[in-house]
Amino acid sequence: MLVLVAPGQGAQTPGFLTPWLELPGAQDRLREWSDVIGLDLVHYGTNADADEIRDTAIAQPLLVAAGLLSGTALGAIADIAPGAVAGHSVGEITAAAFAGVLTEVEALSLVRKRGLAMAEAAAITETGMSALLGGDPAVSVAHLEKLGLTPANINGAGQIVAAGTLEQLAALAEDKPEGVRKVVALKVAGAFHTHHMAPAVDTLAAAAAKLAPTDPKLTYVSNRDGRAVASGGEIVERLVGQVANPVRWDLCMETFQELGVTALLEVCPGGTLTGLAKRALPGVKTLALKTPDDLDAARELIAEHS
Repeated sequence: MLVLVAPGQGAQTPGFLTPWLELPGAQDRLREWSDVIGLDLVHYGTNADADEIRDTAIAQPLLVAAGLLSGTALGAIADIAPGAVAGHSVGEITAAAFAGVLTEVEALSLVRKRGLAMAEAAAITETGMSALLGGDPAVSVAHLEKLGLTPANINGAGQIVAAGTLEQLAALAEDKPEGVRKVVALKVAGAFHTHHMAPAVDTLAAAAAKLAPTDPKLTYVSNRDGRAVASGGEIVERLVGQVANPVRWDLCMETFQELGVTALLEVCPGGTLTGLAKRALPGVKTLALKTPDDLDAARELIAEHS
């Protein structure tokens, strides 16, 4: 059984869309999306530097556009017939489009509003996120709470991402939880999936109220609790609330196991989620779409596991 997944913020790198725009019709499609959401996705995916695409308001729509562009380069998602779809953080919007809950334009319009609202919330207080590598999750979570930090991403495979103020994160770097090998500051512009993002929830809820989601045509696994959600309305409701609540990717991977996953395919810019799967889902074949050169191998994986 194949699971199709979409990465979250921090996966983007300068110029990562350049090779994808060489595919027939890809650049025209990206320009059409750019016009719809009022953001030059072609520029930001090809010529912008790391600081420009670190901006939350730019990174989020860029990542969803990349996921949609690379995913559909494989063919119609319905024909690929994955056993489940899921996304990490903003990747959940990409997954909602793959599942047919939202149209591509609805997904991009929603993520544009999400990125702007979260960037505005992040500007209120200087905040950030750091990844903890290794250690016991229970010990790490207790230590983070002692420092006033939130375990914003519980990713499984021994990785937790802490979020909070820059002062709190500096304290964490000096005082790691027992067993943690390393604390790595992430290239994101705020403490996402924490109470610091609460101001963005109302804005996103207002935008979501204008949507007419349909029920998913594929099994959709939610970040909130790793549960498969069968209602399009509930999926959109979860997308709204998730900006201020932790991502439980560990529970998503547990659900993949329960569903009988044998292969995991990560759309562009792939790598992060396949890395987690290699450690947490032994025996499961993984493949990350990084450039169009990966498409043939991806199609072989799909043929074998769909």
